[in-house]
Amino acid sequence: MVDIHALAETRLRADGQRYTRNRRTIVEALDRAGGPLSLPQLLHRHRQLAQSSAYRNLAILEAAGVVHRIVTNDGFARFELAQALTEHHHHHRICSTCGSVEDFTLPAALEDSLEKALRRVATKSDFQVASHQLDLIGVCPGCS
Repeated sequence: MVDIHALAETRLRADGQRYTRNRRTIVEALDRAGGPLSLPQLLHRHRQLAQSSAYRNLAILEAAGVVHRIVTNDGFARFELAQALTEHHHHHRICSTCGSVEDFTLPAALEDSLEKALRRVATKSDFQVASHQLDLIGVCPGCS
């Protein structure tokens, strides 16, 4: 099992940053969230965080590879812990109407087939693959 705080601290130090109390609060909030959170959702859950501080800390955590940003069209990005911290490879369903983001996983055999197909595409152009992400964009049941 990965110690997310130790890994977050290591990544931040490698980026010349400290693992402050507010950054730890954000990491803990994202770890407990059960899915990606927007900044307003994060602030609603942790009222002690100032909006400007939270936004700045999310940017620092993202630059250090601790947090992953998911862009939606509702004006609010969603944030989640980077998969390297969670060891939970997953993909996203993104509603193009309300901006909601839901995680989903593929069966192992399908994920393996997808990975092989993507590596073949990359090999044709001498592209070095580090990972992949798949976002399904559409309309959620609540908006349809």
